[in-house]
Amino acid sequence: MNFAARLQTTIDLLTGIQSSNLPADAVSSAFFRSRRFLGSDDQGVILGLVYVLLRHRARLQWWCERFQQPETARMQMIAWLMLGEARSVEQITRLFNGLKFAPDALGDHEYAFATDLQGQTVDHPDMPISVRLECPDWVIASLQRRFGHDFDREMAATLTAPPLDLRVNIAKGDVAGVLKSLNKQGYRATAMPFAPHGIRLPDRVALGQLPGLKTGEIEIQDEGSQLVAQLVDAQAGERVVDFCAGAGGKTLALAAQMKNKGHLVACDVNEARLKRCSERLRRAGFHNGETRLLTSETDKWVKRRKGGYDRVLIDAPCSGTGTWRRNPDARWREWDADGLTALIALQGRILASAARLVKPGGRLVYATCSMLPEENEEQVSKFLATYPMFELIPLADISPNLAATTQSDFLSLTPARHDTDGFFAAVLRRKPEADKEIARDPID
Repeated sequence: MNFAARLQTTIDLLTGIQSSNLPADAVSSAFFRSRRFLGSDDQGVILGLVYVLLRHRARLQWWCERFQQPETARMQMIAWLMLGEARSVEQITRLFNGLKFAPDALGDHEYAFATDLQGQTVDHPDMPISVRLECPDWVIASLQRRFGHDFDREMAATLTAPPLDLRVNIAKGDVAGVLKSLNKQGYRATAMPFAPHGIRLPDRVALGQLPGLKTGEIEIQDEGSQLVAQLVDAQAGERVVDFCAGAGGKTLALAAQMKNKGHLVACDVNEARLKRCSERLRRAGFHNGETRLLTSETDKWVKRRKGGYDRVLIDAPCSGTGTWRRNPDARWREWDADGLTALIALQGRILASAARLVKPGGRLVYATCSMLPEENEEQVSKFLATYPMFELIPLADISPNLAATTQSDFLSLTPARHDTDGFFAAVLRRKPEADKEIARDPID
């Protein structure tokens, strides 16, 4: 496929993403499944270009608005080729030539738009900060409060392409062996700086060709996510709950920690995600886990099993601000003050309900992939003030190495400081003397 054809296919895919309520990766997967004639090289170029456009969405739309052009995928593509790739109007005209599989020839207004952009760059001093840093208005104040003078640097980091992070399934392999195998095949793999079973690839690769992925020897998992699971510190023979398990990324890491011994329950309210979790557990060779579909965070199953588990992980539903560099479309999903308030209230209910499962002396880990204080530190502070039978375990007491890099009692990771997604985790303990409190549900 020549470059002009790749451009048109990229425009088609971006149009589909912009018109869908589904995440960009889900739309992309369906798009390529229906176009199996596209080779891996074509898919790689198209996906790379789509994600570049998504990471520059606000700025490209600003240029369209500045010259009173429609903010379509086609116009954004023209703007990117002129501003981001510094192509000439003549080059654009040759690419948009109307030939088979290529974009239609430029109309008069499109030619005029390309001419207006000649010699400009993506950034412009007239852009408001929300546009320049691709940060939605609804969240700017909170993130500025979170990062202070580092706000610009942190937001710039969310606009970079992330590496591909892998976790080695220690039930099927070891880091040294997988590293050797990957590098032998030319992947330039390195061990992660913090996660003990993590491997990092600097570039996007065709996942279907990645050795060990189909066999369960490796799993795709950001280093921050791996560290959250590490803080649970699940032991062989224990009873453990992954309360918001989703498709099971952290569940798999917990099963590996437990060495396939004990009892691991993956809970969620979404049946399709739990089915995927069950399939992944089976593929990875774990038989110590089961899935449990809940009707809500206060499902009767929780009350019947209060005080019955050594470790409980809550990977709470959140705004997803920590995933922006990996999922650039997520920053533009519809949120407003009321929606965020409702989400924070849900997180509080989930935390209070799942806490019932923890036995005296047991560990409760609350985590999000958000960088907002309202969903993180403030959420934990409210919980501890309401339920004194729990106490915070400072991160330094668990991992001095991590505490040194986060400089906090919590695990608080960011793209700029740690080259991970934005993750937060608080490690709590149910006080051993809280045995008498078991009879009282925290949510009562």
